[in-house]
Amino acid sequence: MPSSEQAPSSPTLPVRRHWVIRFAIMAATAYLFAWSCGVAMKADSKLTTPPGLFRGMLHGAMMPVAWPALLAGHDQEIYARINSGVTYKLGYSLGVNASGLFFFGWLFLSLGNLRKKPKN
Repeated sequence: MPSSEQAPSSPTLPVRRHWVIRFAIMAATAYLFAWSCGVAMKADSKLTTPPGLFRGMLHGAMMPVAWPALLAGHDQEIYARINSGVTYKLGYSLGVNASGLFFFGWLFLSLGNLRKKPKN
């Protein structure tokens, strides 16, 4: 065999590396979102007025993020018992749905992109 010929490289290494990078970006984004929601919820708990639409959206967005912490046994408030009524509930529903759309939409798009072969 001539010295100029090389054994073909394994095509799975770049695919694995691409998958690991994508997963790390998704995990870091989720962590930053959860951290920022936690900071916002601590600041929100110090307010004395009952939450309305926008604070309901914050609480709704925090609900899916709080799930792993609740599963681990950390008791977290994810719904204000004393609230402004319908506007809070609308905001909460909007926050939950927007958060789910963002994360699940991004997850499904990312999984679809992982199936495509990356360009080397």
